[in-house]
Amino acid sequence: MADDNRIPTEELISEESRASATPMMEQYIEIKAANPDLLLFYRMGDFYELFFDDAVEAARALSITLTKRGQHLGRDIPMCGVPVHAADDYLQKLIGLGFRVAVCEQTEDPAEAKKRGSKSVVRRDVTRLVTAGTITEDKLLAPGESNYLMALSRVKGGEGENNYGLAWIDISTGVFRVSASSEGRLAADIMRVEPRELVVADTVFADEKLRPVFDLLGRAVSPQPAVLFDGATAQDRLGRFFGVATLDGFGRFSRPELSAAAAAVAYVEKTQINERPPIGIPEQDGASGAMFIDPATRSNLELVRTMAGGRDGSLLKAIDRTVTGGGARLLGERLMSPLTDVETIHARLDSVGFFLSDVARSDAVRDHLKQLPDMPRALSRLALDRGGPRDLGAIQRGLTVARAIADVLSGADQPGELSAALASLQALPHDLEQQLAATLDEELPLLKRDGGFVREGADNALDEARGLRDKSRRIIAGLQAQYAEETGVKALKIKHNNVLGYFIEVTAGNARALTEGDAAKAKFIHRQTMANAMRFTTAELADLESRIANAAGEALVIELTAFETLRRNVVAAAESLKQGAHALAIIDVSAALAVLAEAEAYCRPQVDGTTAFEIEGGRHPVVEQALRKQSAGPFVANDCTLSPVTGENGCLWLLTGPNMGGKSTFLRQNALIAILAQIGAYVPAVKAHIGIVDRLFSRVGASDDLARGRSTFMVEMVETAAILNQAGPRSLVILDEIGRGTATFDGLSIAWAAVEHLHDVNCCRGLFATHFHELTALSEKLSRLVNATMRVKEWKGDVVFLHEVGPGAADRSYGIQVARLAGLPAAVVKRAKNVLTRLEDADRKNPAASLIDDLPLFQSAMRAPEPAPKASEVEAMLADIRPDDMTPREALETLYALKRKMHDAVSIDE
Repeated sequence: MADDNRIPTEELISEESRASATPMMEQYIEIKAANPDLLLFYRMGDFYELFFDDAVEAARALSITLTKRGQHLGRDIPMCGVPVHAADDYLQKLIGLGFRVAVCEQTEDPAEAKKRGSKSVVRRDVTRLVTAGTITEDKLLAPGESNYLMALSRVKGGEGENNYGLAWIDISTGVFRVSASSEGRLAADIMRVEPRELVVADTVFADEKLRPVFDLLGRAVSPQPAVLFDGATAQDRLGRFFGVATLDGFGRFSRPELSAAAAAVAYVEKTQINERPPIGIPEQDGASGAMFIDPATRSNLELVRTMAGGRDGSLLKAIDRTVTGGGARLLGERLMSPLTDVETIHARLDSVGFFLSDVARSDAVRDHLKQLPDMPRALSRLALDRGGPRDLGAIQRGLTVARAIADVLSGADQPGELSAALASLQALPHDLEQQLAATLDEELPLLKRDGGFVREGADNALDEARGLRDKSRRIIAGLQAQYAEETGVKALKIKHNNVLGYFIEVTAGNARALTEGDAAKAKFIHRQTMANAMRFTTAELADLESRIANAAGEALVIELTAFETLRRNVVAAAESLKQGAHALAIIDVSAALAVLAEAEAYCRPQVDGTTAFEIEGGRHPVVEQALRKQSAGPFVANDCTLSPVTGENGCLWLLTGPNMGGKSTFLRQNALIAILAQIGAYVPAVKAHIGIVDRLFSRVGASDDLARGRSTFMVEMVETAAILNQAGPRSLVILDEIGRGTATFDGLSIAWAAVEHLHDVNCCRGLFATHFHELTALSEKLSRLVNATMRVKEWKGDVVFLHEVGPGAADRSYGIQVARLAGLPAAVVKRAKNVLTRLEDADRKNPAASLIDDLPLFQSAMRAPEPAPKASEVEAMLADIRPDDMTPREALETLYALKRKMHDAVSIDE
């Protein structure tokens, strides 16, 4: 459909547009005017229809057919639709593309609308807004990933530097956390949570200083009216939501935190319309108690996804041995936010050690955990009245599994974290489990409207209704036999038609048995006389007919009533259920990390408040597993000691060595070991002593940012600047190839100055990999700088990478050997070797000067122009030839003449 025939949204919702619309379109336009920035799923029978620009955009995004329905303002109305039963699949794609959707349902039966007139429109209203951060459907959620909605607020003149507030909610699990932040760490704090949607005041969104932060999230950022973030009404709004007069019982929150929390709650209310998810009270998330990791470092280290955006190849994928959705989500959250509190880290390590020391108990717990459904998400759907029988079944099975796990654990002496988890399991409402088990059938339908989810024997009235519904023929046959015996008319039949319903039919000759006598007259009521038969009914048969006709409806009403009772009981126990689910997630993570440690031969790290950093036999957790899968041989383990030699500040290693020698792997593995230790996991090493790392910085690899006009070197310098400006004595810094993106002496100068700054100003523990071998001379003047190198061997002209780290400095980079391995043409490799030899022997002040005459490019550029050579006799003859004017014979004779001339010329030269 041509673009010039489209009606813009602004024109569509104008008064003139509404006045000229049909009744149905008038209703659509009115609802669309209230939701101008969302795609409107407008319910019409079994389809959600989209019209006008919504239809054009949705048809393009979903690759579905764009049609039309009538005209409006003289132009065709574009239309497309999706079936209601398949709406989740289409919503998933739209949400993934960054769209937000308003779901508009029919709020009355079409029959009711007809009572107001034949042209009356069925009442419709928006029942929910579907956005990336507020989805609850199983199909739209990744089981092992949290789905956070985050609100960002700014209060100028806030407390200290923390004038930003962050609040994030996962309505699918009920998690609600708040934190203060500052402009310097805002991006890091947001990416630590990785929200699916970030709501921010439109005035803050327009601030160009924050543009880099919003660019990190792209279409996930949703600007909202500033009134949503009004700090003056924040406490009242939160109080109304949680039904309390004061927030004092929740803790002490700063103004920015309150503003963000209230905005998050308001957005949830806005999107969920009349339903309220089971959100817990806001918990203060101590960002100061977590390791600071900036977005570039998270990306470089590939913690939860690779640089390409996938999970395979990430650290999370390598260490995840959890068997439940809740456990996977908790492990991901811990990995994104390593701790800096030593006691809490030790408590987590104790839990892992508990399962490592008792493999039989660990296996028993994990066998039960494998049967555990996702209770928090089932609970959320039930609270929002979007749940079904299977969600009730998930709660029941979850309670059963929790009780079994509690029984397994209760016979042992658990460490603190597991002891608290066990207490939460024992506090679960097991009477609710019994009620659910007594009511729900074994096989449960997806939708409650389908019925059939209440087990037989749970409700006598339901069993009777089902009996009438499912066994009506048998019941009618029994009644027929009863009447035949009472009247003595063996030919008596009970029949049915659409006019009379159920009736008794006898032949005219047998009718006297039903019409004579007071008892017969009182019981059998005459309905119809036929030529050869008479028809009767009874009060009992009429009642039975009515009950049979209504049995299916009655059965469903009884089941829906039972469902609602169970749903309310489950929601009433929401807080206990959430605590129990969290306890099960803790148990899953602890047991999973024990399985990982056992399978991969990880050790328990020593973690304390010093600035020690000693790794013996450290390995890269991801690369090690990849090599095993490829049958590429064992991973070469290496030691790393950055502990202080004198004073309190740790060492700085200057790492040199060849390309492909393993420098980047060595750098990353030590950073990953520190992260694993501080999430409370065992680490891939023989022995590890980690003094708490408060800030981790990584600058590894090369990338550009063309959208913001930044070259690869510019990105490198921006990230390096962030490190040099923020790292402190307790930080761990890993830097790779600083200064290689520019001219040699510029790069060397930058790298030289960076090493000095890290040593003298930042005073941090660090690994600095470089090909600038000149930097190794700095170890003579910088007391904490240690030279280390990746070892190699040369064998018959080839280089063998040992991937071993040892003391000393490399004198060569072996770049040409690597180029040969990469497949450069042999001539290029040979020439490169020749140039390298000459460069190494040339004047060090200007090593390229003596080669200018020898390099063809410069040779042709600098050579003085020579006079054109005099044409030879052969060339002169060729110049005079006109092939088009020659016959074949003349051409052949000319060719022989040219050959003779060439022969004569060669003879003269010799």
